[in-house]
Amino acid sequence: MKDFTKGKEAGLLLKFSLPLILGNFFENLYNIVDSIIVGNFLGKEALGAVGASFPIIFALISLVIGIGSGASTVVSQYFGANQTENVRRTIDTVFIFFFIVSIIISAIGIIFSNDIFSLLKLPEEMMSDANNYLRIYMGGIFFFFGFSGLSSILRGLGDSKTPFYFMIASTIVNIFLDLLFVMVFHWGIKGVAWATVLSEIALFVTGVIYLNIKHPLIKLSLRKYIFDSSIFKSCIRIGLPTGIQQFLVAIGMMTIMGIINSFGTNAVAAYTAAMRIDSFAKMPAMTFSSALSSFVGQNLGAFREDRAKNGLKFTLIFSLVYSAVISTIIILFGGFLVHFFTSDQAVIEIGQKYLVIVSSFYLLLSVMFTLIGFLRGAGATLIPMLVTIASLYFLRIPAALFLSGKIGVDGVWWSFPLGWLAAAVFLVIYYFSGKWKGKTVIT
Repeated sequence: MKDFTKGKEAGLLLKFSLPLILGNFFENLYNIVDSIIVGNFLGKEALGAVGASFPIIFALISLVIGIGSGASTVVSQYFGANQTENVRRTIDTVFIFFFIVSIIISAIGIIFSNDIFSLLKLPEEMMSDANNYLRIYMGGIFFFFGFSGLSSILRGLGDSKTPFYFMIASTIVNIFLDLLFVMVFHWGIKGVAWATVLSEIALFVTGVIYLNIKHPLIKLSLRKYIFDSSIFKSCIRIGLPTGIQQFLVAIGMMTIMGIINSFGTNAVAAYTAAMRIDSFAKMPAMTFSSALSSFVGQNLGAFREDRAKNGLKFTLIFSLVYSAVISTIIILFGGFLVHFFTSDQAVIEIGQKYLVIVSSFYLLLSVMFTLIGFLRGAGATLIPMLVTIASLYFLRIPAALFLSGKIGVDGVWWSFPLGWLAAAVFLVIYYFSGKWKGKTVIT
């Protein structure tokens, strides 16, 4: 556990962020390896099928992950205030919640997968692979939620190293199973999905066993779980706006996916490959934002607003410097990177254009992520939710529809930075208004 209320802010944030960044690096790595194996051994149709599944998966899990982020904030604030029993009750409450909703979400994904893909007008040649992948993935969603819950709670307690170690092990297992199931057993897209699910099962089970032995605050036992309705209300109040934001963002991204689907297999496959690279490139800036939330939560819980603001300043500096470097790399070598996923030249050209357009505006994205992280840690999640949703539905989606009709699929790519710009401007205005103050659970 890490106490963020003492010590130099910049050093604390860097030390806490590094394991998170490395953990997310490995998490993104096995998504990238999945796609590289699929694209090179199963073809561009299978690659597009995997990519088309992710907006749907995100839509189904986003509300729950939002509640998890709220629980992380509640844990960090109670920990900063030295209220150990409330930390324990928050942990129990969030795991009971995760268990119940995972059953519901899994059923929805399995039963309605074909209807969802049909609604999004996925090219017919991708339908079988997409359904097989999504149904298997959703069948194991409980274990994804389980480890996400463990990670959120540990971050709230200032422990970012433990999830990192387990993520490394899970990534190695997933890559090994990918190669075994696809290249040796020839299970096709089903093998890729099973590799992911089995690695998540191993990750969660191993994490529970380890924490029961080693960690005094996170000893998981079904016989001793207590659901605290008042704490759950705090998690909902803080986390639900983020969850609703992520859900509506996911629905918006499904809409954009539907637009991309209309341009055919090459566009879908290119988007899948480019998005893997894009997500990997954006990951550290997003991770700095997540670390800042825990830092801000603890310091505002301890009534140290000055330290919280210093954390914002240093996080913004870290993110902007990183974004400038990675943008340059992506612009120069985007086409070369897409080539790892496929040898189809048409797919490579479309993916390269996406990367050049989107990565040129990572600085805007860093500002947006950093402010969202600060406000989430402060418990002021409603306005960032409204800003993010408005920028998506009133600017990005209309721009994608209009521009794609004028300049083709490149118009979809240009809609992304337009949305980031609008969100960043409004979040800066809200931060300087000071209306985020007084939103913590500690009074």
